Amino acid sequence: MGAEAYAPGRVELLGNHTDYNQGLVLTAAIDRGLRVRGERRNDRRILLDSSAMGRFEIGLDELQPQAETRWANYILGVVRGLLDAGIAIEGFSAKIEGNLPGGCGLSSSAALEVATAFFLLKLFSADLPALEIARLCQHAEHSFAGIQSGLLDPVTSIFGRANHLILFDARSEEVRAVSFPLELALLIAESGTERGLAQSAYNLRRAETQAAARALGLAALRDISPNELAERELAPLLRRRAAHIVGENDRVAGALEFLCEQDGAGFGALMNESQESSRDNFENSTPELDLLVEIARDLPGVLGARLTGGGFGGATVTLCTREAATGIAEKLTRRYSARSGITPRVFLCALADGAR
Repeated sequence: MGAEAYAPGRVELLGNHTDYNQGLVLTAAIDRGLRVRGERRNDRRILLDSSAMGRFEIGLDELQPQAETRWANYILGVVRGLLDAGIAIEGFSAKIEGNLPGGCGLSSSAALEVATAFFLLKLFSADLPALEIARLCQHAEHSFAGIQSGLLDPVTSIFGRANHLILFDARSEEVRAVSFPLELALLIAESGTERGLAQSAYNLRRAETQAAARALGLAALRDISPNELAERELAPLLRRRAAHIVGENDRVAGALEFLCEQDGAGFGALMNESQESSRDNFENSTPELDLLVEIARDLPGVLGARLTGGGFGGATVTLCTREAATGIAEKLTRRYSARSGITPRVFLCALADGAR
């Protein structure tokens, strides 16, 4: 008996690091993802074969985080979560392949977790509610990959909708599709510097934002406006971290109004503000990401640009007019290569449906 599942990556447009602060995010599933296919085994062994990462095998009774073959942790964490949820997982073989690059801020880890969960549920004739699958994938990342991520990435991979953005309220866990203007386009540009979130300052940023909320006497930074924050006493470092999160929530709310009005320039201006806050307040940008954004903003037809995802390397997203997108991609590639010595992968992404 065999099964197959696919899950897309995602691009985050606004709401950087807000999900684990009970905030708002605008995101979208993209037309690149990962596919997991395979069949049952009768020997209680798990055999993984990744076209990009290699092969790995382990016994079902030996599940634990791997120090060497770290990519397998995303799958093993999902297996552990399904077992803990009472799903009767047995041995299986799985082949992982796809066109979603890893380590560049497009949530390849969540795509792998979600595709694995859908694959195993199909393979072993089980079912779980969509939001419960997202929580299970988040827990897998916490417990096996060591990254204290929020719900954003698996939610987007599961609930994505073609030609729409996804508004995710991390407090209420409401998911809403928001129409994206057809005359606009999104370009992804990889900086050539990979992210390593478990080894980066991601977990530190989470701790800092939660410390800021405690210092302000708040349940979460969702509960204060930019004007209110400006009037409160707070240590300089925590103020900068809080300013980023509070500002991002405000920018998401503003972006929804611009989307209703089909105002791409207004939306793009908020993306630019977001990048400046990432650079100065949250310090999760890098010189390479800053350079990509700087080059993009100088190109005709570009409305805004910022890093996407956790930062600390990875990729940027550029909002532009659809008619100019191909030319912008070519110029961005050429100019970034000339100034950095790195030839980036730049591609136009379509907004896609979620996992299946």
